Amino acid sequence: MRHQSNPFVRELLPVAKPVAWRPQLAKQKGETKHAALTERIIADIDSGILKPMDRMPTHRDLARDLGLSVQTVSLSYKEAERLGYLSGEIGRGTFVKARVTDRAGRMMLDHSTNEVLDLSIIRGVYLDIHERASRDILRELSEDNNSSFMRPCRPIAGLDRHRETARDWLRTLNVDASAERILITNGAAHGIFLALSCIVRSGDVILCENLTDHGIIGLSNVLGFTLKGLPTDEEGILPDALAAACAGGGVRALVLIPTLNNPTGHVAGAQRRREIAAIAEQYGVFVVEDEVYRPMIADDLPSICDMLPDLGFYVTSFTKAVLTGLRVGYLVVPRSYSIRAASILRVTSWSGTYLAGEIATRWVENGMARKLVAIQREEARKRQQLAVDVLEDHISSSHPLSLCAWLRVPPHWTEESLVRALANQKVAVTPSEPFIAGPGHGGGIRICLGGRLDEFALVQALTTVRQTFEQLPPVYDIGSIG
Repeated sequence: MRHQSNPFVRELLPVAKPVAWRPQLAKQKGETKHAALTERIIADIDSGILKPMDRMPTHRDLARDLGLSVQTVSLSYKEAERLGYLSGEIGRGTFVKARVTDRAGRMMLDHSTNEVLDLSIIRGVYLDIHERASRDILRELSEDNNSSFMRPCRPIAGLDRHRETARDWLRTLNVDASAERILITNGAAHGIFLALSCIVRSGDVILCENLTDHGIIGLSNVLGFTLKGLPTDEEGILPDALAAACAGGGVRALVLIPTLNNPTGHVAGAQRRREIAAIAEQYGVFVVEDEVYRPMIADDLPSICDMLPDLGFYVTSFTKAVLTGLRVGYLVVPRSYSIRAASILRVTSWSGTYLAGEIATRWVENGMARKLVAIQREEARKRQQLAVDVLEDHISSSHPLSLCAWLRVPPHWTEESLVRALANQKVAVTPSEPFIAGPGHGGGIRICLGGRLDEFALVQALTTVRQTFEQLPPVYDIGSIG
């Protein structure tokens, strides 16, 4: 997006010389020239070759040096700009913006609900029954002998009883794993970190959806791998795109959210999961299956990792479907990685938290976990219907059991100006920027429907979103539209 800055201030700012950047384009079969150039721009920004505030070569100069048309370079710059990698400034040139991994934390909002109507963070719905259940389990624990879960510091992978109960819970999600392959983690994000730490080396290529959870984008910076987003449809990653990427070589692993993807809400059907597993097995690519939302879906869907006993890592937790504050997760690893995963767990956090693990175990054993999942499903259906009733055609993609919805941006707005306009009205939402891992997604804005917002407050927030979408932007944002 282009920004009209104050012309007097602009004249005072020094304009850096364009960087001497002349990339080598490796255009794949069927790929357009501008798509290949866009990928090279993104890759060189993510790798640090192009740094924040670097001034890009002019369209004409780069076109001449690469033997491309000016229109091709313009299309690439525009796409990279839309994806949040470049920023065009009238009269000054095109500049590199902060890397995606740096932007994720900046764009994710975390406000008190007393300050704003917060639709920016995915949280499970929190009702009175969650409050009562939490108080009851804490009271029960306080009256029991706590030596079994408060005094131990081993085993690292989790207490034996916790792992056996995890095995029972995982069976309900179509994952059949021995207790020796299960580690108790501090939530799904912790599990994904452990899984990738087991298999990824600096510089490896990891595949994911072109719109994915911002956590994996951040991990690419922490662990030093190259993240490449693949095109998707209503069921997630396209098998042909996955096969083509794997055939190109150098791919170490695939990380995906097959159930209720964040932020789009797509769900991969059984056949799509089998196709992905077959491709991964063919090319020897590891799969990290992020199934934090899987308990929300009662459908009989197979686990991709259950089809890949030597290549599959499976991650789930209780934070989305049971209780947001119950940061307990289960990581299933291939048998040969049990020792390695436990050693990484030990040096990063010693173990999962036994107290939280005890709460999850008791709730699985006494049926409370399943009861709270049923409540989340019911609430998600009600809130998604409210979103449909209020927002109608503004919804680009979602699912009746998702805790979020992906909205299309009206042509007269930009994402940035919409987020700013809504923030001015005390409604927090999240643009596409933190979720972008690859081109071709079309952009959008994510709204979240969980947390402690009651029905009245949620309708109020959704109505504000709709009314804002249907307004024209302020005059000072007109220069950004394009």
